[in-house]
Amino acid sequence: MSSATSIIIRGAKHHYSLTSSQRSTDPDQQTPTIAFLHGWMLSQAYWQPLINQLQSDFTCLSYDLRGFGKSDTGDCNEYSLVSYVRDLEELLDSLGIAKVWLVGHSLGGAIALWAANLLGDRILGVVCLNAGGGIYIKEEFEKFRAAGKVLLKLRPRWLQNLPIVYAQFARDSVFNPLEQSWGKQRVIDFVSAKYIAARGTLLDSTSEEEVHKLPQIVSKLSQPIYFVAGANDTIMEPKYVRHLASFHPSFNGYGENVFELPNCGHMGMLEQTDLLHSTLLDLLSRRS
Repeated sequence: MSSATSIIIRGAKHHYSLTSSQRSTDPDQQTPTIAFLHGWMLSQAYWQPLINQLQSDFTCLSYDLRGFGKSDTGDCNEYSLVSYVRDLEELLDSLGIAKVWLVGHSLGGAIALWAANLLGDRILGVVCLNAGGGIYIKEEFEKFRAAGKVLLKLRPRWLQNLPIVYAQFARDSVFNPLEQSWGKQRVIDFVSAKYIAARGTLLDSTSEEEVHKLPQIVSKLSQPIYFVAGANDTIMEPKYVRHLASFHPSFNGYGENVFELPNCGHMGMLEQTDLLHSTLLDLLSRRS
């Protein structure tokens, strides 16, 4: 059972959904809570197929990051990864959630790692999906940032009314095309993301300083940290996922904390929902 509603967090209205686990109501057998953090220019919508499978065993929290999906920007003009951790912290406080597992996709994975660093043992563990990095290649990042800034200015609202565009977005950065309904959802999220938030997160998360900080953070995390890569991901290639994962002690020299989804691009939660579900069920159940 889930409820979808909104809440004011640090001056901005945030839309979120919270499920109630069906496993047990016994206080001594409280089910773990998983909070899902979506990627850049996306929303919480893409987690729903996975949550549908997990909600019988876990309490699931998903929300639209500030300035994305249906969430507002409010008066906060900071769009650093740390700022988004503070949003998460206040959301958990407001909902009375003491401890939580984090599952973060792409940009959401970086936010989750920062949260594990800043919020200590409140974060039980992190699963990064299609997220990695830690290597700064100046020319490539400069091209990416420049292209991103141009792209953000070319998002007329009428794009969300063109089925031909749905098909294009359903094929973008995935191994096999998604259902057209997901292509439509991606278009909606693409045109509705607030410019200031999209630009701010793009520039902050891809700066040389920020990219180099991630391995340092991962190396000192004491919580269990797992990385799930898409074997065919061209946005965050498996080699970059393994690189960041290698800084955590649980890598054990050969990638014990890395899992690879076959026939999967950059949208693992939609492309390999069943396999990702079984992977999470195994990792989180044995840790919990």
